[in-house]
Amino acid sequence: MSKPRLRLDADASSKALADALRARGHDVTRTPTERAPVDASDEEQVLSATTRGRCLFTFNVRDYLTLAERHPQHAGIILAFQRSWSLTELVKALARLLSAGDSQEWVGRVRWLNDWRD
Repeated sequence: MSKPRLRLDADASSKALADALRARGHDVTRTPTERAPVDASDEEQVLSATTRGRCLFTFNVRDYLTLAERHPQHAGIILAFQRSWSLTELVKALARLLSAGDSQEWVGRVRWLNDWRD
């Protein structure tokens, strides 16, 4: 069983969030990367994360719901509405989510971060 690995898309890409999750032992990358520059399209970010077996976290709910349907074999998409989260809440919920289950369970699934909120 392998833990899910996470990519923070451009909308959710926070150095503080990535660092806090890494400090808790999670494998996290964030946009921009060498293969996904800050101006990469949402579709490029989904495809890049999928190619690397990373689930993707975003606040861009509308666009990523559409992309999940267009690319049903994505490596997993985690959605949240940005206005309703503090950094501390995000770290706790994402850490809980990443600790639950196997990365293979994520393929093609869209999940709401609220399901892992305190």
